[in-house]
Amino acid sequence: MTQVPGDDEQRAFAAAVARSSVLGRRAFLAGGAAAFAAAGYATGRATAPDPWRGPGTPAPPSPATATDATGWAKVRASFAAPAGTVHLDAFVLGPPSAPVREAVDVHRRALDRDGHAYLEGVEASAEDAVRSAAAAYMGTDAALVALTDSTSMGIGLMYGGLGLRPGDEVLTTEHDFYATHEALRFAALRSGADVRRVALYDDPATASADEIVSRLTGAVTPATRVVAITWVHSGTGVKLPVRAIADALGDVQASRPGEERALLAVDGVHGFGSQPEAVAELGCDLFAAGGHKWLHGPRGTGVLWGSDAAWARLVPIVPTFSRPQYADWMTGRPADLGARDWGTTMTPGGYHSFEQRWALAQAFGFHLELGREAVSGRIATLTEQLKSGLAALDGVHVHTPAAPDVSAGIVCFEVDGGEPERTAAALAERDVRVSVAPYDTRYLRAGATLLADEAGIDRALAAIGDVARS
Repeated sequence: MTQVPGDDEQRAFAAAVARSSVLGRRAFLAGGAAAFAAAGYATGRATAPDPWRGPGTPAPPSPATATDATGWAKVRASFAAPAGTVHLDAFVLGPPSAPVREAVDVHRRALDRDGHAYLEGVEASAEDAVRSAAAAYMGTDAALVALTDSTSMGIGLMYGGLGLRPGDEVLTTEHDFYATHEALRFAALRSGADVRRVALYDDPATASADEIVSRLTGAVTPATRVVAITWVHSGTGVKLPVRAIADALGDVQASRPGEERALLAVDGVHGFGSQPEAVAELGCDLFAAGGHKWLHGPRGTGVLWGSDAAWARLVPIVPTFSRPQYADWMTGRPADLGARDWGTTMTPGGYHSFEQRWALAQAFGFHLELGREAVSGRIATLTEQLKSGLAALDGVHVHTPAAPDVSAGIVCFEVDGGEPERTAAALAERDVRVSVAPYDTRYLRAGATLLADEAGIDRALAAIGDVARS
């Protein structure tokens, strides 16, 4: 019979989670699962599961050996997606890696057996673990990282929380996604601020870093309080040079007082997990991303980061459920917003899909162990194979720039004479998955995530060539 866990067992598991806060792939599911089992939550396994592996899959490579073909094959084996299908659409909703799936299962079983007790015993340590792991990956302080359920939620919190006033201006681009344009429209309706859009390039295939920086900073006015951009455009595959934009924006407003300086806010989801730069290296003020795309984290997870100065200009949209702040409310003495860490203050409260949220730590650990540069190098190599192969096909036109400084993992293309949805369906019949960009101009999109390999890209290119000829 399963015993009901007591406070001591709950604390033991919470401590195991906290100890594994950064690189917890073995520590969490070896030490954590042991405490989990001691608390009476049987996992159905004789021993703690290896978080990298599903049944029968090989051991993972070390960071030093993941750069060879055998190592990357082992990484690919940590995903449940069948190898017989070429998934070039996994950047839309990336399947989680084995460590993430195992962590989700550990938390799910515990919540299913005794949800309230487990929540009370683990929540604070588990969320601290996620924020610590995120901070290690992003090169920042955990106190600056808020947890969200998606990029769109982060964008809504970011732009909805701005203290804009009538006469203020938000500058964004014609290329941004629905979530950014709508969040800014809502912010303008509430505040009376104005929103302007600028085109950063006319033809995505010929976009250049200098043109992008020049067009964007040239549109900044004295009334501009926020510059809202996207790191990698999901409709064209163009990657913005965020660091260069941040530096140029700093030059443009060097003489402005701090409260009048324009914040650089970034939707970073398609660079997050695919590019080598840590968020703290980009030079932006605010950054939102989801965990379930290139990072291959749990579904329904995300992060929102801000500098101290940027957080000080935002007001929370949803009250946090932080226990210290909740206690302040109960005693009738709500704390000042900046009195505690911003990341906790800006994390929306309420009940979430906790088993998903808490397993996000393992997604960051997975990437940290492989190495951010190794992962981005792998994606760059496969993307170049894909991009150059598409460009060589008759009847296929690539719209993503060839230059790596303005492109990332998404490659947008079209096939002559074919509606994109029909072409995608024809490729699916050949076990090749691509997506269609949800924009007015609907390009086909392919992305070389960690599910891809050289042989799969060759198969995809052959299938696309076959469809183009038919």
